[in-house]
Amino acid sequence: MILAKALGALWLVFLLTCVALFVPAGTLSWTAGWIFLLLFFGWMTVLALWLSRNDPGLLIERLSLLKADQPVWDRIWVLLCYALSLAWLVLISLDARRWHRLQVPLWLQLLGALLLLCALTMIVATMRTNRFLSPLVRLQSERGHTLVSDGPYASVRHPLYSGACLFYLGVPLFFGSWEGFACAPLFMGLLYLRAVLEERLLCRALPGYEQYMQEVPRRFLPRFSSRRQRHTSLADGKDR
Repeated sequence: MILAKALGALWLVFLLTCVALFVPAGTLSWTAGWIFLLLFFGWMTVLALWLSRNDPGLLIERLSLLKADQPVWDRIWVLLCYALSLAWLVLISLDARRWHRLQVPLWLQLLGALLLLCALTMIVATMRTNRFLSPLVRLQSERGHTLVSDGPYASVRHPLYSGACLFYLGVPLFFGSWEGFACAPLFMGLLYLRAVLEERLLCRALPGYEQYMQEVPRRFLPRFSSRRQRHTSLADGKDR
Protein backbone atom coordinates (compact mmCIF):
# COMPACT_ATOMS: atom_id res chain seq x y z
CA MET A 1 0.00 0.00 0.00
CA ILE A 2 1.35 3.41 -1.01
CA LEU A 3 0.35 5.17 2.19
CA ALA A 4 1.93 2.49 4.36
CA LYS A 5 5.17 2.81 2.39
CA ALA A 6 5.09 6.59 2.75
CA LEU A 7 4.46 6.44 6.48
CA GLY A 8 7.22 3.85 6.82
CA ALA A 9 9.65 6.17 5.04
CA LEU A 10 8.57 9.05 7.29
CA TRP A 11 9.13 6.87 10.34
CA LEU A 12 12.65 6.04 9.18
CA VAL A 13 13.47 9.72 8.63
CA PHE A 14 11.92 10.48 12.03
CA LEU A 15 14.24 7.97 13.72
CA LEU A 16 17.31 9.34 11.91
CA THR A 17 16.34 12.87 12.91
CA CYS A 18 15.87 11.82 16.53
CA VAL A 19 19.34 10.27 16.54
CA ALA A 20 20.87 13.37 14.93
CA LEU A 21 19.24 15.67 17.50
CA PHE A 22 19.05 13.82 20.80
CA VAL A 23 22.21 11.68 20.81
CA PRO A 24 24.58 14.68 20.49
CA ALA A 25 22.40 16.60 22.98
CA GLY A 26 22.87 13.78 25.49
CA THR A 27 19.29 14.04 26.70
CA LEU A 28 15.70 13.49 25.65
CA SER A 29 14.62 16.41 27.82
CA TRP A 30 14.80 19.04 25.09
CA THR A 31 11.54 20.87 24.51
CA ALA A 32 12.67 22.61 21.32
CA GLY A 33 13.67 19.27 19.80
CA TRP A 34 10.25 17.73 20.43
CA ILE A 35 8.43 20.82 19.17
CA PHE A 36 10.45 20.68 15.95
CA LEU A 37 9.69 16.99 15.47
CA LEU A 38 5.99 17.57 16.13
CA LEU A 39 5.80 20.47 13.67
CA PHE A 40 7.86 18.95 10.88
CA PHE A 41 6.70 15.36 10.95
CA GLY A 42 3.13 16.27 11.86
CA TRP A 43 3.03 18.50 8.79
CA MET A 44 4.62 15.83 6.58
CA THR A 45 2.26 13.12 7.86
CA VAL A 46 -0.81 15.23 7.08
CA LEU A 47 0.64 15.95 3.63
CA ALA A 48 1.25 12.23 2.98
CA LEU A 49 -2.33 11.46 3.95
CA TRP A 50 -3.62 14.21 1.65
CA LEU A 51 -1.48 13.03 -1.28
CA SER A 52 -2.52 9.40 -0.84
CA ARG A 53 -6.12 10.51 -1.23
CA ASN A 54 -5.80 13.26 -3.86
CA ASP A 55 -2.59 12.57 -5.82
CA PRO A 56 -1.17 9.06 -5.21
CA GLY A 57 1.00 9.38 -8.33
CA LEU A 58 2.91 12.28 -6.80
CA LEU A 59 3.24 10.41 -3.51
CA ILE A 60 4.81 7.46 -5.33
CA GLU A 61 7.17 9.79 -7.17
CA ARG A 62 8.21 11.54 -3.96
CA LEU A 63 9.18 8.23 -2.39
CA SER A 64 11.94 7.89 -4.99
CA LEU A 65 15.55 8.44 -3.95
CA LEU A 66 17.37 7.58 -7.18
CA LYS A 67 16.17 6.69 -10.70
CA ALA A 68 17.82 5.54 -13.91
CA ASP A 69 16.85 8.66 -15.89
CA GLN A 70 18.11 10.99 -13.19
CA PRO A 71 21.30 12.88 -14.16
CA VAL A 72 24.45 11.69 -12.40
CA TRP A 73 25.08 15.14 -10.98
CA ASP A 74 21.65 15.11 -9.33
CA ARG A 75 22.24 11.70 -7.76
CA ILE A 76 25.39 13.11 -6.19
CA TRP A 77 23.52 16.26 -5.14
CA VAL A 78 20.69 14.35 -3.45
CA LEU A 79 22.99 12.07 -1.45
CA LEU A 80 25.28 14.97 -0.50
CA CYS A 81 22.40 17.19 0.60
CA TYR A 82 20.82 14.47 2.74
CA ALA A 83 24.16 13.69 4.41
CA LEU A 84 24.93 17.36 5.03
CA SER A 85 21.45 17.97 6.44
CA LEU A 86 21.90 15.21 9.03
CA ALA A 87 25.36 16.55 9.91
CA TRP A 88 23.82 20.02 10.20
CA LEU A 89 21.27 18.78 12.73
CA VAL A 90 24.09 17.18 14.75
CA LEU A 91 25.96 20.51 14.74
CA ILE A 92 22.83 22.39 15.82
CA SER A 93 22.29 19.94 18.67
CA LEU A 94 25.87 20.22 19.90
CA ASP A 95 25.86 24.01 19.66
CA ALA A 96 22.47 24.51 21.31
CA ARG A 97 22.71 21.88 24.07
CA ARG A 98 26.42 21.42 24.85
CA TRP A 99 28.65 24.25 23.64
CA HIS A 100 26.51 27.31 24.45
CA ARG A 101 29.10 29.58 22.84
CA LEU A 102 26.78 32.42 21.88
CA GLN A 103 23.26 33.05 23.12
CA VAL A 104 20.51 33.58 20.54
CA PRO A 105 17.96 36.17 21.76
CA LEU A 106 14.45 34.92 22.42
CA TRP A 107 12.95 37.17 19.75
CA LEU A 108 15.23 35.59 17.13
CA GLN A 109 14.21 32.12 18.27
CA LEU A 110 10.58 33.15 17.84
CA LEU A 111 11.45 34.51 14.41
CA GLY A 112 13.02 31.14 13.62
CA ALA A 113 9.78 29.40 14.60
CA LEU A 114 7.86 31.74 12.29
CA LEU A 115 10.28 31.08 9.41
CA LEU A 116 9.91 27.34 10.00
CA LEU A 117 6.12 27.60 9.81
CA CYS A 118 6.37 29.72 6.65
CA ALA A 119 8.73 27.16 5.13
CA LEU A 120 6.39 24.25 5.84
CA THR A 121 3.43 26.23 4.49
CA MET A 122 5.33 27.06 1.29
CA ILE A 123 6.38 23.44 0.82
CA VAL A 124 2.82 22.16 1.25
CA ALA A 125 1.39 24.85 -1.07
CA THR A 126 3.95 23.93 -3.74
CA MET A 127 3.16 20.23 -3.53
CA ARG A 128 -0.57 20.92 -3.81
CA THR A 129 0.01 23.04 -6.92
CA ASN A 130 2.56 20.96 -8.82
CA ARG A 131 1.61 17.33 -9.38
CA PHE A 132 5.04 16.77 -10.95
CA LEU A 133 7.05 17.95 -7.93
CA SER A 134 9.58 15.14 -7.84
CA PRO A 135 12.46 15.16 -5.34
CA LEU A 136 14.63 14.23 -8.33
CA VAL A 137 15.59 16.29 -11.36
CA ARG A 138 14.08 14.43 -14.30
CA LEU A 139 11.36 14.73 -16.93
CA GLN A 140 8.43 12.54 -15.88
CA SER A 141 7.34 11.45 -19.34
CA GLU A 142 5.47 8.45 -17.94
CA ARG A 143 3.23 10.85 -15.97
CA GLY A 144 2.62 13.29 -18.83
CA HIS A 145 4.88 15.99 -17.42
CA THR A 146 3.68 19.47 -18.42
CA LEU A 147 4.43 23.05 -17.44
CA VAL A 148 2.90 24.43 -14.20
CA SER A 149 2.77 28.22 -13.85
CA ASP A 150 -0.04 28.95 -11.41
CA GLY A 151 -0.07 29.25 -7.63
CA PRO A 152 3.37 30.01 -6.16
CA TYR A 153 4.92 29.33 -9.58
CA ALA A 154 3.42 32.60 -10.83
CA SER A 155 5.83 34.45 -8.52
CA VAL A 156 9.02 32.35 -8.51
CA ARG A 157 10.29 29.46 -10.61
CA HIS A 158 11.35 27.33 -7.64
CA PRO A 159 8.93 27.88 -4.74
CA LEU A 160 9.96 24.59 -3.13
CA TYR A 161 13.54 25.84 -2.92
CA SER A 162 12.25 29.14 -1.54
CA GLY A 163 10.60 27.18 1.25
CA ALA A 164 13.80 25.18 1.78
CA CYS A 165 15.80 28.40 2.16
CA LEU A 166 13.38 29.57 4.86
CA PHE A 167 13.75 26.15 6.50
CA TYR A 168 17.55 26.33 6.64
CA LEU A 169 17.34 29.85 8.07
CA GLY A 170 14.55 29.20 10.55
CA VAL A 171 15.54 25.88 12.12
CA PRO A 172 18.89 26.95 13.64
CA LEU A 173 17.39 30.20 14.92
CA PHE A 174 14.54 28.27 16.51
CA PHE A 175 17.01 25.96 18.24
CA GLY A 176 19.26 28.86 19.23
CA SER A 177 22.32 27.82 17.22
CA TRP A 178 24.46 30.47 15.55
CA GLU A 179 26.78 27.82 14.14
CA GLY A 180 23.86 26.07 12.50
CA PHE A 181 22.68 29.42 11.16
CA ALA A 182 26.15 30.04 9.68
CA CYS A 183 25.68 26.91 7.53
CA ALA A 184 22.54 28.28 5.87
CA PRO A 185 24.47 29.95 2.98
CA LEU A 186 26.00 26.55 2.13
CA PHE A 187 22.57 24.97 1.66
CA MET A 188 21.29 27.99 -0.24
CA GLY A 189 24.28 27.72 -2.56
CA LEU A 190 23.54 24.04 -3.16
CA LEU A 191 19.91 24.86 -3.92
CA TYR A 192 20.94 27.63 -6.31
CA LEU A 193 23.37 25.31 -8.12
CA ARG A 194 20.69 22.64 -8.49
CA ALA A 195 18.15 25.20 -9.74
CA VAL A 196 20.52 26.38 -12.47
CA LEU A 197 21.32 22.85 -13.64
CA GLU A 198 17.66 21.81 -13.40
CA GLU A 199 16.59 24.73 -15.57
CA ARG A 200 19.08 23.74 -18.27
CA LEU A 201 17.48 20.29 -18.41
CA LEU A 202 13.93 21.69 -18.42
CA CYS A 203 14.72 24.19 -21.19
CA ARG A 204 15.83 21.28 -23.38
CA ALA A 205 13.12 18.78 -22.45
CA LEU A 206 9.99 20.59 -21.22
CA PRO A 207 8.02 22.57 -23.84
CA GLY A 208 7.36 26.16 -22.83
CA TYR A 209 9.86 26.30 -19.99
CA GLU A 210 12.24 28.73 -21.69
CA GLN A 211 9.40 31.20 -22.25
CA TYR A 212 8.26 30.67 -18.66
CA MET A 213 11.73 31.69 -17.47
CA GLN A 214 11.36 34.96 -19.34
CA GLU A 215 7.90 35.58 -17.87
CA VAL A 216 8.96 34.73 -14.30
CA PRO A 217 12.53 36.07 -13.92
CA ARG A 218 12.94 35.26 -10.22
CA ARG A 219 14.17 31.86 -9.05
CA PHE A 220 13.60 32.11 -5.28
CA LEU A 221 12.54 35.64 -4.28
CA PRO A 222 9.30 37.08 -5.73
CA ARG A 223 8.97 40.58 -7.11
CA PHE A 224 5.80 41.46 -5.25
CA SER A 225 5.08 44.67 -7.17
CA SER A 226 4.58 42.83 -10.45
CA ARG A 227 3.06 39.62 -9.14
CA ARG A 228 -0.47 40.36 -10.38
CA GLN A 229 0.77 41.28 -13.84
CA ARG A 230 2.83 38.10 -14.16
CA HIS A 231 -0.03 35.96 -12.89
CA THR A 232 -2.31 37.39 -15.55
CA SER A 233 0.21 36.76 -18.33
CA LEU A 234 0.68 33.17 -17.21
CA ALA A 235 -2.95 32.35 -16.41
CA ASP A 236 -3.26 29.95 -19.32
CA GLY A 237 0.15 28.28 -18.79
CA LYS A 238 1.31 25.24 -16.96
CA ASP A 239 4.83 24.75 -15.35
CA ARG A 240 7.25 22.78 -13.30
